[in-house]
Amino acid sequence: MAIMDCISSAPIPSPSPPSKKDEDCSGPHHNHDQPLIFDAARLRYETNIPVQFIWPEEEKPSLKAEELLVPLIDLQCFLGESSDEAVRLAGEACRKHGFFQVINHGVDARLINEAHRCVDYFFTMPLTEKMRAQRKPGESCGYASSFTGRFSSKLPWKETLSFQYSPSPQDDLQFHNGRPVVEDYFINVLGDSFHPFGVVYQQYCDAMSSLSLRIMELLGLSLGVGRMHFRDFFQGNDSIMRLNYYPPCQKPDLTLGTGPHCDPTSLTILHQDSVGGLQVFVDDEWRSISPRTDAFVINIGDTFMALSNGRFKSCLHRAVVNNETPRKSLAFFLCPEMEKVVNPPSRLVDGQHPRKYPDFTWSALLDFTQKHYRADMKTLDAFSKWLLENQTSTTTTTPESATTATTTAIPISSSFCRGLQKTTGGNE
Repeated sequence: MAIMDCISSAPIPSPSPPSKKDEDCSGPHHNHDQPLIFDAARLRYETNIPVQFIWPEEEKPSLKAEELLVPLIDLQCFLGESSDEAVRLAGEACRKHGFFQVINHGVDARLINEAHRCVDYFFTMPLTEKMRAQRKPGESCGYASSFTGRFSSKLPWKETLSFQYSPSPQDDLQFHNGRPVVEDYFINVLGDSFHPFGVVYQQYCDAMSSLSLRIMELLGLSLGVGRMHFRDFFQGNDSIMRLNYYPPCQKPDLTLGTGPHCDPTSLTILHQDSVGGLQVFVDDEWRSISPRTDAFVINIGDTFMALSNGRFKSCLHRAVVNNETPRKSLAFFLCPEMEKVVNPPSRLVDGQHPRKYPDFTWSALLDFTQKHYRADMKTLDAFSKWLLENQTSTTTTTPESATTATTTAIPISSSFCRGLQKTTGGNE
């Protein structure tokens, strides 16, 4: 790919230790009348990290967690005659903790490498350059330096760049300003010189969208609703791509790269670099999932847990940091179309499995996590309670009809309604 040659020729700057005058706004003793600035190029050298990044004793990381042996599913076999084993393994993992890995996924290794190289290049730019893409309050996309503008405590030790993605149907290309949506984002926000980045991530998102549909076939068979049910549901999607960068921290035992949370989205496709840091809470303890360069880590999100009527689990997970090496990851969050109604297929609802969650749209859940609630392990329960308390009906447009339909909140099992509490301290 010519675009890859273009990016590969660009040098990646190396951060330098800060001078004394640079520490005023980002060091541990900065003026608290000024907003905290997370400048990774400076804070990575601090031996006394700002108190906003120090997590409570009971939530501090265990840096040497035991390995969680998640199923390794060969997607080539799933498409062949050995599909039954893949379906069984995925179903068992998703009922227990919602995590598995896939290999032979068909995504070009060169594309993955270039996507990681672009992460390196972007996050090692000066903070002022990155701030050109600054995320605005109430929005889910843009550059965020530890979410210092949203939260004031238990801050994550990371930087992110998030942008929206929707697949372009072959017969009706969804272009922005004559360009695919991801390419347009990079040019519009960061300038023409970032067009190569836009091309790489447009291709990467296209690959992730295609891969997610194959995984939806696997999950549909695992749940007994057929290969095409969830594939068709997500054929059109309004998804989110996020680039994660975790700088070194001189006190990694005091902070977290990402706090404990369940993803509010439907499905996460994660590619880790070789550093490692992903941990999952299983059987009352934190376990690690080591990176494999040839594999993607897959996990169920809250929205798919609702689509499965609670049969598949959206599991608590977090990221830890280290004091030597930056860690980076590529996270593709598959989401339904914004106004598509999320409810389980009738085959997953019966006397033994009553409806656990009310009907909702992805746009409503996304708005809830951006404006009302810090995503954690109880996001879907808190959102469901909020829906039931604040509305009795939602007007949406269903995919089966061009007319507007009214979706009325359905009865929820009594076990769901007991003891709901909004917890705090999670992350995005």
